[in-house]
Amino acid sequence: QVQLVESGGGLVQPGGSLRLSCANSGIIFRLYHLGWYRQVPGNERELVASISAGGRTNFLDSVKGRFVISRDDDKSTLFLQMNSLTPEDTALYYCNSVDRLLRPSPMGRWWGQGTQVTVSA
Repeated sequence: QVQLVESGGGLVQPGGSLRLSCANSGIIFRLYHLGWYRQVPGNERELVASISAGGRTNFLDSVKGRFVISRDDDKSTLFLQMNSLTPEDTALYYCNSVDRLLRPSPMGRWWGQGTQVTVSA
């Protein structure tokens, strides 16, 4: 059974930083291209950052230079380091799969509970 568990969210002031983690079980983690998605109520879920099985990365324009995605294949864990946060980054963040071109391609049954990030003074 595939399980993805996101953690690390919280309340942070504008300009602050957070590091999200996504622990995976039930998949051969190192073989998958993965990404971080986020969703604000009433909006579509969007892909924020992605990383290939080989370590190639891609980012949404609005987070380039501020977010870093990484993976630890030995620990089957995906990370998202978020710096210089703004209120526009407030959302529920999820991890899921992407395709080999690092485009959105989530597995429906993989959606976890997500981790809430709130950026506010």
